[in-house]
Amino acid sequence: MYLIEDVVLDITWSKISQRYFSDKSPSWLYNKLRGVDGNGGEGSFTLAEKTQLRNALFDFSERVRNAAQAIDV
Repeated sequence: MYLIEDVVLDITWSKISQRYFSDKSPSWLYNKLRGVDGNGGEGSFTLAEKTQLRNALFDFSERVRNAAQAIDV
């Protein structure tokens, strides 16, 4: 299991879906995060989808870090 629970409420998953999973709907990503397939059955990420999500979160975290570093203190 991922440690997504630590950040799940802090991220706008529909925006993550649009930017990094543009061929999928936001509900697809929500369902995958919940472990369902949209029809009520189980629906975990494939290995390729896990890799894509991992890379998306790495990119997102880098964008957040760059935004934080740009704040003049």
